[in-house]
Amino acid sequence: MAVKPPLITLLGATGFLGSAVLRELARRPVRIRAVSRRPAAVPAGARAEVEVRTADLTEPGEMAAAVDGADIIMHTVLYSAATSTWRIEDGDTAAERVNVGLIRDLVDVLADKKDGPRTKVLFTGTVGQAGPCDKDVLDGTETDRPAGEYDRQKLAAERLLLAADDRGVLLGTSLRLPTVFGYGPDSVARDRGVVSAMARRALAGEPITMWHDGTVRRDLLYVEDVARGIVAAADHAEALAGRHWLLGTGVGRPLGGVFEEVAALVAERTGKSPVPVVSVEPPSHAEAGDFSSMTIDASAFRGVTGWTPGTPLTEALRSTVGFLADETERAQS
Repeated sequence: MAVKPPLITLLGATGFLGSAVLRELARRPVRIRAVSRRPAAVPAGARAEVEVRTADLTEPGEMAAAVDGADIIMHTVLYSAATSTWRIEDGDTAAERVNVGLIRDLVDVLADKKDGPRTKVLFTGTVGQAGPCDKDVLDGTETDRPAGEYDRQKLAAERLLLAADDRGVLLGTSLRLPTVFGYGPDSVARDRGVVSAMARRALAGEPITMWHDGTVRRDLLYVEDVARGIVAAADHAEALAGRHWLLGTGVGRPLGGVFEEVAALVAERTGKSPVPVVSVEPPSHAEAGDFSSMTIDASAFRGVTGWTPGTPLTEALRSTVGFLADETERAQS
């Protein structure tokens, strides 16, 4: 009798990150259950057997049904009530229900599992969970002191997952991500991050704005490379289980230079002069982390999985600008 390929449940399959992971997984001869509030699009040319399941995972019983029989669970759900950013207010119970409550529900479901090997669970967190610190280069050994509510909720969810791993309920791994950005040719979900937001401004002929002098550095990780990293983590889930790991490029890019390159790429596409890159007063909702430089040392994750981000920044920015320019032209026509 032929052995069935593993079943991977992907939670948040239509989101910015989840949809990229779905495209990456679909290239493999696996079974995928793509779970999201609205139906996920099955990637063209998929080798995988894809089951599309629509569900509100906050409703009773939906988590149990979504992960039933899964060998691997990838949690890429993002609280999406905010229309333009990932920021949430202190005490936002709706956000807590998604960001923390879904992991709590998942742990409860897997704790009731009667037999079989432990389910492998991959959780996508953020390097912001470490909070402000005096290190420019983060490697995962930092003491966590998150400052913002989003980071605090992500840390709470991670701790629930890793505690369940410690109890033998599941094999849990947390992947902390830096600034993720961009569009590939087959992207289907909106990037609400700062890089794409500034590319949209430039395409509209508006100045690119910064809340600082442009010297603040960020480790910018292209979404397609992140998707490959998450799938690589699934391949090495047993070796990675029980702790968090950082993903990044290892290069901190001054945002002023990044935005100038975005402006130049937009000008190359439109044939117009590059828009200016200017400093503006930060808004009241700005956080300390918005003004801190950050570079990621992902050598620990690379040592286990062999993963490296393979897309040069200019190529990733050009792909992003091209996608957004095509989007703009379609809207205008």
